[in-house]
Amino acid sequence: MRLRRRSGVESVRVISGQAKGHPLKAVPGNNTRPTTDKVKESMFSIIGPYFEGDRVLDLFAGTGGLGIEALSRGAEHAVFIDANAKSIEVVKANLASTRLSAKAEVYRNDASRALKLLERQGKPFDILFLDPPYAMTNCDQLLLEAASRGLVADRAVAVVEHSPEVQYDDRYGAFERTKHVVYGEIALSIYRYYSEADPATEGETPDESSV
Repeated sequence: MRLRRRSGVESVRVISGQAKGHPLKAVPGNNTRPTTDKVKESMFSIIGPYFEGDRVLDLFAGTGGLGIEALSRGAEHAVFIDANAKSIEVVKANLASTRLSAKAEVYRNDASRALKLLERQGKPFDILFLDPPYAMTNCDQLLLEAASRGLVADRAVAVVEHSPEVQYDDRYGAFERTKHVVYGEIALSIYRYYSEADPATEGETPDESSV
């Protein structure tokens, strides 16, 4: 999604795809951390930039910007999870305004409890976004839990947004970090999930860079 500043107020827009340029509502208050254009464009350049038939999990949805961006770029379906009632309202409004509601499910729930409920559907995800409040540093545990519940497709991509001060490992179970990028106060750790060992990736080290 794209952030623009007008009269001192940041507005958010979809960067590319079906809903390109469409404005998105922000969550009221200061609890939702904005992500810059540069980070978003870098993220989708790395994992996409476009998709076909992918299922998306936006586990800390906030405004829904990441999941909506993926839908706009061709993903087939997205599930949005957030524990904040205001965020859920904003996600639904943004989906409606971008005409993407038919491709989405939105639930208000804690991340871990949501994974338990999603397990019952038996449908794994191809793209997982984890952008929690920076005070939370357990994305590794959530990734492993999602995998243990059958919610991660083979070769799925998982994107963890976190503080550069938080160090995540290169591997967690069948997740292998393929990219680590730092943009000032924002870091992206991007993982690929291999349900079976892939000889082509054994011994490789993740690509690390900073901006």
